[in-house]
Amino acid sequence: MAAQGVHSCQFEVFGKVQGVNFRRHALRKAKTLGLRGWCMNSGRGTVKGYIEGRPAEMNVMKEWLRTTGSPLSNIEKVEFSSQRERDRYGYTNFHIKPDPNKEAPENQAIGSSTSNNDSY
Repeated sequence: MAAQGVHSCQFEVFGKVQGVNFRRHALRKAKTLGLRGWCMNSGRGTVKGYIEGRPAEMNVMKEWLRTTGSPLSNIEKVEFSSQRERDRYGYTNFHIKPDPNKEAPENQAIGSSTSNNDSY
């Protein structure tokens, strides 16, 4: 029965993985496998993430992260946390978290300050 339980782990992919649609391809692969969790660009040029699902599908995703990635990526290495069993899913799907370097785009800051100036 444990093989059908929910397992999870975190990962970090090193190499040329930002600016090459790596996260979009990871999203597509995870959804195809029925996995849940997230991925995001890190501030140090890697892609970090969390996956949860059945062990067999997680192993396929881990191998994809190690060897395939997006067509323009160049994966140097991947680090995984220990895989652990969970009582239930923590996420309803797999998604891309916002880039931490682009949380407050300049045009939004300018737009909000301009609208503040126009209000008086």
